Amino acid sequence: MLTNDDGIDAPGMEVMEAIAAQIAREVWVVAPEHDQSGQSHAISLHHALRVSDRGNRRYGVTGTPGDCAAMGLCHLMAEHRPQLVLSGVNRGLNLGLETVFSGTVGGAMTAMMLGVPALALSQAYTNRRHVNWDASRTCAPDVIRRLLAMGWGKDAILNINFPDLPADQVGELTLARQGVGMIAGMNVETRVDPRGANYHWLTFQRGDRAQGPESDYTALRAGKIVVTPLRYDRTDEDAYTVLAGQLPRLRD
Repeated sequence: MLTNDDGIDAPGMEVMEAIAAQIAREVWVVAPEHDQSGQSHAISLHHALRVSDRGNRRYGVTGTPGDCAAMGLCHLMAEHRPQLVLSGVNRGLNLGLETVFSGTVGGAMTAMMLGVPALALSQAYTNRRHVNWDASRTCAPDVIRRLLAMGWGKDAILNINFPDLPADQVGELTLARQGVGMIAGMNVETRVDPRGANYHWLTFQRGDRAQGPESDYTALRAGKIVVTPLRYDRTDEDAYTVLAGQLPRLRD
């Protein structure tokens, strides 16, 4: 089953369908009707979802990537669940702290929570209006086959990022840790609408930050295809150790 956060009509979904056709006997698409970037793991609890038939085994959902994963696995494909969920191919990287906000990662994480292995795939670009999909379109089928053959834990998804390079210049598939990323803060830009009321746009501030050892950003800058296992458990072991000396701990 395929989903994404850029929307069912996004160019990256066309790329994802071409990739999936090379590795799967049957492909279903359950993706947002419109761009849902930045929705993270959100699901819709306060409004109804509508599903539109977009062709043979293709469905648009008026919701988030998490909604799409739930609708696909718990409703549309409930009787014959897929063996794998692929989320993407996202237009732009999902590395470092940006994975917290990513709807591409969120769709994959929701599928994993519902018991289906999942991968999130993203394509780096230099020009947002002219994304070169060659690396992901060409390399992803083999990458997915290799990772499926290796296997990984049921409590994690694999987050895969492809560099902005021609396929014949791409480096090897490389395991990396999540770095801090490039987010250095947020901006609020305030404007005035034709009726005189204020409205606001949120944007990220990005900067070059030290990434630490084995980071995803370092590997991608070296032209590698980067894979990072991600999970829901966000317990910080350093903080836990500090607090454990001062607070009682729950014992089984």
